[in-house]
Amino acid sequence: MLFERPDDDTLYDALVARSADYEGQAYVCVKTTGIFCRLTCPARKPKRENTLFFETIAACMHSGFRPCQRCRPLEQQPGREPVVDELLARLDSEPEVRWTEEELVRRGHDPSTVRRAFKRALGMTFHDIVRYRRLGEAARQLADGARVIDAQIDAGYESPSGFRSAFQRMVGKAPALSQNRELLFADWFDTPLGPMIAVADKTHLHLLEFHDRKALPSELEALQKRVRSSVAIGRTPAIDQIEAEIRDYFEGRLTTFRTPLALGGTPFEKHVWARLMEIPIGQTRAYGDLAREMERPEVVRAVGRANGANQLAIVVPCHRILGADGSLTGYGGGLWRKQWLLRHEEKISTETRMEETA
Repeated sequence: MLFERPDDDTLYDALVARSADYEGQAYVCVKTTGIFCRLTCPARKPKRENTLFFETIAACMHSGFRPCQRCRPLEQQPGREPVVDELLARLDSEPEVRWTEEELVRRGHDPSTVRRAFKRALGMTFHDIVRYRRLGEAARQLADGARVIDAQIDAGYESPSGFRSAFQRMVGKAPALSQNRELLFADWFDTPLGPMIAVADKTHLHLLEFHDRKALPSELEALQKRVRSSVAIGRTPAIDQIEAEIRDYFEGRLTTFRTPLALGGTPFEKHVWARLMEIPIGQTRAYGDLAREMERPEVVRAVGRANGANQLAIVVPCHRILGADGSLTGYGGGLWRKQWLLRHEEKISTETRMEETA
């Protein structure tokens, strides 16, 4: 009988209980650490909202997660060929070896037999696992300031273009952009208006957009060029904080965001964004109003461009800007979202006033 995957809540309960009921049939990926584990792992349990569940090891590794060093999900699975466990053990004990097909033959293995055994056991080939491990180590080296050529050689790539291509698939940009720079991390979370994508370093939020914003790919590219770094899948405290604050905002419990922001625009754009954040919740402004408040009534068009250049949706509330005639005008997340946000904020403002006068 085929395995019918339980829902995520059931799998999370099994994780908390360290139940072996789904051993080898489901794995947990922890978004805050980038690690995946068996459900029986003895490590401290993550929060429910920080977990993802997959049925295969291949799905975990293809999603950018690395195996836990405590429960070692790659090892000791019953019923698989001995060559799998043997080569996995050698990966750990002989990290300096370049595992080419010629090396496998030299050690008495048939490469095609090894490939089939790993595919049956783990859903991916031996060389897939070698490549993921090397790329992960290369990412850490570059973040610590290693030279690109050193990381390339250590990762086992003789061709610079081959290394760049593989690294690009992992972190999204050329590795030189990560040299001597802290990597940015990206993750998403659900909201009543659809998923939002957050990009942050360890302390500051750089980008927050709805997932279907058409300009999002170009915004991500521009962000990476501006900070001269790359974006990897993962979590930071800044992303955890903005997720909690956005949740409280949608539930009507929060009117002021406190997540530290990395505002990367021009001085004029930063001035406009600062003015936007001064607009009280439940109120709106026209572009002309904002220009006059800045004592520069001649820059209405520039105010509009700065408003459109905002990459921190909701937090920098560009949705509170209307046309001169009171119309909704444009909004990168869609006019239907803008209308919803304004009605939501009007409701929050009304309830707050009622509580203050009660």
